[in-house]
Amino acid sequence: ETFVRAYRNLASYDGRASFSTWLYRIATNYSLDLLEARKRRGQAPLEDEEGAGASRVIAATPAPDRQAMSGEISRRLNAAMAQLSARERTAFVLRHFEEQSIYEISQTLGIGQSATKHSVFRAVQKLRQALRPVVDWMS
Repeated sequence: ETFVRAYRNLASYDGRASFSTWLYRIATNYSLDLLEARKRRGQAPLEDEEGAGASRVIAATPAPDRQAMSGEISRRLNAAMAQLSARERTAFVLRHFEEQSIYEISQTLGIGQSATKHSVFRAVQKLRQALRPVVDWMS
């Protein structure tokens, strides 16, 4: 859907931001629109890939205690990510998974760099707080 929207609106790309930032902005807007529509209709959020039945390739089977810990971390992380605001979640993913700069993220989100830094910081703090019991237990 992002690429279809980009193609349809290619004439509106003015070059002020990089093409990838413009594309991320389209994807972000579409994602936020989709989340808002789901919320209005009272639908559950999208499942993660494992919940949707996607298969994973695992090189070696980890020990049962390791599997249990991994499952617990995954559950807590998913729950914590769900508690973040859409802006915080998007800023965090773009910064830490997509490795975008604060400037690129601010352009994608359409907010200032200071607000972008604050969104990333709040997301990290919330995730640390949510994962602290697991980290403490592992120590």
